[in-house]
Amino acid sequence: MKHPPDLFELRLDCFLSSLGKLVAKIDSLPSPIIVTARDSREGGIGNLSPEQRANLLARFLVYAKYVDIELRNVRAFKPLLAYARKRNVRVIVSFHDFKSTPSSRSLRTKASAAKKHGADIFKVATRTDTPAALAQLVDFITSKHLKVPVSAMGIGKLGALSRLLLARCGSVLNYAPFGRPTVEGQLPIELLRSSLPR
Repeated sequence: MKHPPDLFELRLDCFLSSLGKLVAKIDSLPSPIIVTARDSREGGIGNLSPEQRANLLARFLVYAKYVDIELRNVRAFKPLLAYARKRNVRVIVSFHDFKSTPSSRSLRTKASAAKKHGADIFKVATRTDTPAALAQLVDFITSKHLKVPVSAMGIGKLGALSRLLLARCGSVLNYAPFGRPTVEGQLPIELLRSSLPR
């Protein structure tokens, strides 16, 4: 890539059949790495058990700058997060809702919980099929009461617009697919990058 992203996210649950190849190639990535093994309830592949996911993440922490754990799982993954901290790996605590966008008040409560559990960044991805849902995400990310940096994005009919707008509103991580979009609303990295504040 002539212009690689600032970070690569490796969705380890998507690499289960080729982990050996991944290990062989991982050092060739030209940017730091976020490692994730997503919970199936929040879009993960393979219906992995918490133990399987924890083992995968622990194996790849040596390569990581960030590890991403869902808010619903932070208590169960407390030993892994402690291990990540010892390795100076920063923590993204995430929340995904593929059906709706909770109220901005509810999202602020989740952000506070993420911060309490040691999040360096709170990531939220929600369904944005209507202007009202998108407005709730904008209201959330522009709140003066947030005590943790936020990465926010929409999925669905207004997902593409949400990613441009929320990047302008202060989203600290803005995600683009490598190749084809995997969820409705993702934008090509070139378009997203050209729209970001400089």
